[in-house]
Amino acid sequence: MPPAGRKQNADTFELDNFLPYRLSLLSNTVSQGISASYRKRFELSVTEWRVIAILGRYPGLTASEGMARGAMDKVAISRAVARLLERGLLERKAHDDDRRRRPLQLSAGKGRPLYEEVVPKALEYERRLLALLDKGERVALTGLVDKLQAAAQKLNRGDETP
Repeated sequence: MPPAGRKQNADTFELDNFLPYRLSLLSNTVSQGISASYRKRFELSVTEWRVIAILGRYPGLTASEGMARGAMDKVAISRAVARLLERGLLERKAHDDDRRRRPLQLSAGKGRPLYEEVVPKALEYERRLLALLDKGERVALTGLVDKLQAAAQKLNRGDETP
């Protein structure tokens, strides 16, 4: 990253040092690494796995609630949910109080067992990735990511200062 206070413009822009670009690369690299544990065996895309992971932790969300929780694109979520429903990995039920609300959950026969098989592999990948950091660095990383997430959400809402 450029030193604090050093202004960049179009002529001096350094993409390789641009934080959003670097975070995107890191996210994509990590997602590709974790996906190796489920992509071929279960024929899942990264988005499909994210839907499964979210519903495994938060059953009963609607597709739009899952989209909000996972900060994912509406079209990508819709396609992933449709494929997962078609494959029998998800179930969609009518809500008791609101017939328009259609919560999703992992199917007991296919979705839940897949989730329970992939989660330990994803956690092992995370453990191995973070092993190069000492405890203080892991705590600092968690704090910094939380701080940047909160700041980005404020900026995205139009708040002047994060």
